Amino acid sequence: FFNQMTTVHGLIMVFGAVMPAFTGLANWMIPMMIGAPDMALPSMNNWSFWILTFAFSLLLASLFMEGGGPNFGWTFYAPLSTTYSPASTGLFVFAIHIMGISSIMGAINVVVTIVNMRAPGMTYMKMPLFVWTWLITAFLLIAV
Repeated sequence: FFNQMTTVHGLIMVFGAVMPAFTGLANWMIPMMIGAPDMALPSMNNWSFWILTFAFSLLLASLFMEGGGPNFGWTFYAPLSTTYSPASTGLFVFAIHIMGISSIMGAINVVVTIVNMRAPGMTYMKMPLFVWTWLITAFLLIAV
């Protein structure tokens, strides 16, 4: 039971709390910093949120499947996750993939907003460091 809780806690905190919180901060700050009225793709923003909510519910549902939740740690360490994995591992991995799709959608929105919606006169070299770090992070999320 301890390993199940450690696995779920780690993944919920990384994919269900920290990454969405940082993306929410970016959604709030980037338009203000670059002089845009809003994010470039508000519908994609909305879909990204609801896909994340669905994936979060799948992640929690995997705890109540037969055999219990995954118990191999939040790193999905291969020998443990392939040898000792319960039946709920498939749903768990699917939920993480759906969370990844949500992150990619948010990253696309950030890149499109920064590239296309800067205020007149706001060149790349005049952008704040926060916007630069999000542009690079979003490109990395899309690339990986």
